[in-house]
Amino acid sequence: MKKYIIAIGLISIFSCTDDHYEGLNVDPMSPSDVPPTFLLTSASKSLFDQMVNTNVNTNIFRLVAQYWNETTYTGETNYDLTERNINGRLWNELYTDVLFDLKDAKQKIADTPVTGSFPQEVKDNQIAIIGLLEVYAWQVLVDTFGNVPYSEALLGLENTLPKYDDAATIYTDLLSRISADIASINTSSESFGSDDIIYGGDSYKWKKFGASLKLKLAMQLADVNSSVSQTAVLEAVNAGLFTSNADNFSLFYLPTQPNNNPLYTDLVLSNRTDFVAANTIVDYMNPLNDPRRPHYFAENMGAGVFIGAVYGNSSSYQLNSHAGDILHTPDFPGTLLDYAEVEFLLAEAVERGFSVGGSAESHYNTAISASMEFWGVSLSDAATYLAQPDVAYSSAPGTWKEKIGKQFWIAMYNRGFEGWSHWRRLDAPTLNIAAFSQQNVPHRYIYPVDEYTLNGENCNAAATAIGDDKLTTKLFWDVN
Repeated sequence: MKKYIIAIGLISIFSCTDDHYEGLNVDPMSPSDVPPTFLLTSASKSLFDQMVNTNVNTNIFRLVAQYWNETTYTGETNYDLTERNINGRLWNELYTDVLFDLKDAKQKIADTPVTGSFPQEVKDNQIAIIGLLEVYAWQVLVDTFGNVPYSEALLGLENTLPKYDDAATIYTDLLSRISADIASINTSSESFGSDDIIYGGDSYKWKKFGASLKLKLAMQLADVNSSVSQTAVLEAVNAGLFTSNADNFSLFYLPTQPNNNPLYTDLVLSNRTDFVAANTIVDYMNPLNDPRRPHYFAENMGAGVFIGAVYGNSSSYQLNSHAGDILHTPDFPGTLLDYAEVEFLLAEAVERGFSVGGSAESHYNTAISASMEFWGVSLSDAATYLAQPDVAYSSAPGTWKEKIGKQFWIAMYNRGFEGWSHWRRLDAPTLNIAAFSQQNVPHRYIYPVDEYTLNGENCNAAATAIGDDKLTTKLFWDVN
């Protein structure tokens, strides 16, 4: 699981520039000879690194979700995506270093003959696992931008000007793909063995990840297509979801470069002091005496004292709480889907009338407890927290969306993308207006400037189709 093999000369393909494609014709490293296992490892690490890091040039989800604030440069907390090409960097990384490598690996495996040492069951498992990773990456793109190139994407010189597909249509296809991938996994058979740096070749855990990812996809549709959502949710439950933090979709980073957690690079090795806690999350956690605070934040202001900076303003590194000490460790695992998220989604499903078993309260309590456990909070402290009137499901204020949404958002602290995504869908909790720009939280990223330059006709058509290429334009599933 901890073996990283990064192939030299991996293909970089998705761009709308002809120059990029012409370069493939003279690549001296012969990328077509890269083994599929190398491509899988490289794509997996690229995916996690992109979603885990906090470099302001590549990933500002912790800022957009208002978990952190900036100290000096405040463009990102005021939702300026273009100065650093943040939207373009995310776009290029997922298309080029994740999705294209996964597509290439899948094709190489499909072309490999079945033999005694490579039976059909192993081949099927490998293709299905790659498919699950693809679905995850596609959902990130769709949930970030809306309509994106999909059916004509990743075709290289065959199509340098791909059309943008309708986001809802992509979701329909992703649900179909993930259902097929889950069904294809034989849990009694091998897959990638030690070349799988996530689950170490454990097909059973990959199947649980597939079901849990399907649950996430399905719940995103709950407000726009309840029937399809409910059917997919029940299928996911029957396929077998995460049942503990041991199932989490995590990459266990190593203590040494270049395979340490990117947070360590951004927060420690850079010698920079760019981030502090945002007042948004601190002001929600302090009144609840949330026992995760000493883990989420460093106690640099004194034991038990946590102060968040005004969101969107420049702020003092010395006079506000820092990111927690655990986030400064090089081998802190990167997590993209966890047990707490699954249980929050099940709590929501119960409230929507989906027959997933259990009560909303039981799933809500399990979700919070799972988050506490992950961060190292004791069982007694977790129980005390859950017993508070403002936390207990039966007495916490607000609608079920407000109760679940608030605790869901708090639990996603180190997973900014999910915190932002579920906030958009549940409209809870209330987040701050950025102090300088006076803008509300974006509902999507705008398309990269390069897309207008290099694939302008299709990009403009997509902008029209979604209702305008603005931060305030809501995605198809974000209807409330």
